Amino acid sequence: MGFQTHKEQGEWAELCFVERARQIGLTLVKPYGNSSSYDVGIEHEGRLLRVQIKSTGFSRGGKYLFNLVGAQHTAYKPGLLDFYALYITPVDVWYVIPYDVAAQNTSACIRLDPSKDGHKYEEYFDAWHLLWK
Repeated sequence: MGFQTHKEQGEWAELCFVERARQIGLTLVKPYGNSSSYDVGIEHEGRLLRVQIKSTGFSRGGKYLFNLVGAQHTAYKPGLLDFYALYITPVDVWYVIPYDVAAQNTSACIRLDPSKDGHKYEEYFDAWHLLWK
């Protein structure tokens, strides 16, 4: 896509997330500043779900790699997030994965292969419905 920095790519992914979330009728809140552990909140029936948005265009062996680490290059701590929204930019595909599921992977890295049926995270492909449960 021609981004100059990872920050630019992240900002663009956040805009794409917001656009998609609004299209399906989700109510969004944005934390002020840049120091929160999440990028956007989803408000639903008095609850706030905290979502960290990640994007990648990098693949190895047909699998797209996501590093699930924060600004300090450390894994997100339990209780700070509810979901990851993972955007694969070259194929315009989203995965919505609960934090607890992603945290089971001890390497803080997730590999996604949207072209392969039955892959480990397939049930989270385009799983926007999880954000209003």
